[in-house]
Amino acid sequence: MQKQVLSLLKQTDGYLSGEEISRQLGVSRAAVWKAVKALREKGYGIDSVTNRGYCLSSQPDLLDATAIQSGLSTHFLGRNIVVLEETDSTNEEAKRQGAAGAPDGTLCLAERQTGGKGRLGRSWSSPPGAGVWMSLLLRPQLAPQEATLLTLIAGLSVCRAIRRLTGCGAMIKWPNDIVIGRKKVCGILTELAADMEQIHYVVVGIGVNANLSEFEGELKKKATSLLLETGEKIDRAALIRAVLEEFEACYDRFVTDLTADFITPYEELCVSLNRQVSVIRGGREITGQSIGLSKEGELLIQTDGGIVEIGSGEVTVQGIY
Repeated sequence: MQKQVLSLLKQTDGYLSGEEISRQLGVSRAAVWKAVKALREKGYGIDSVTNRGYCLSSQPDLLDATAIQSGLSTHFLGRNIVVLEETDSTNEEAKRQGAAGAPDGTLCLAERQTGGKGRLGRSWSSPPGAGVWMSLLLRPQLAPQEATLLTLIAGLSVCRAIRRLTGCGAMIKWPNDIVIGRKKVCGILTELAADMEQIHYVVVGIGVNANLSEFEGELKKKATSLLLETGEKIDRAALIRAVLEEFEACYDRFVTDLTADFITPYEELCVSLNRQVSVIRGGREITGQSIGLSKEGELLIQTDGGIVEIGSGEVTVQGIY
């Protein structure tokens, strides 16, 4: 009920009467009043004037399932949301939810992570109230070897969402970092629970520096935020909705047609291509010119000894980091 009332108030320019809300939702005036009261307790500013009705005057910057689902156009992503004040990491929480039988598309969010994780086991800084720390639980009916493109699809989706919402020229640093200019604004970590023939679940962790106003030490040279890039505070609920909608569109297409081309649109937004790159593999450094991606999403590097395919590893891109 709160979600529907909030959605109506957001769609209305000015006041909307309690009678009209109850008519549109098919509920009693008392039910509308209770929903408004609950929304106010969550921090929503809802003005009320006799004979005019209710008007949404302000919204809290909180990770709230009602705010996220209000206006969300997905059919399964984010329809079950777990919001935590604090957790070790949203990926670990999504794994726990997956093991407990949570439905496909469950979204786990936290205001703060005490043990946020990045690629290669690195820690991920996630201060409270300033970022979007989220993980999606997916249950694709795929064999493990068919899921190799999910990481790239996640990167493509988040990049598109940031560009759509902010207008920033976000790009992808292969395989799954999002950068603006030369600095990282988002990291993505995909983890899989599977046996030889079947995927039990996939967890896609996404960390976006949304409203961080500063970075310390070495991070100043490597990291940025949407706030710093746009000069405006980002509506985190709107950002989450954009990510869910972009991801679901790509994901639905992928799981129904494994031959669908995601490499071409990914390459168009990939800042790693046609640059000098280096990667450590097997204890040795490989250096060359990145020339594209294979159909499996591997990075193709032209070296003096020929073309090398890189499926994973720490890639340094000239001019980025």
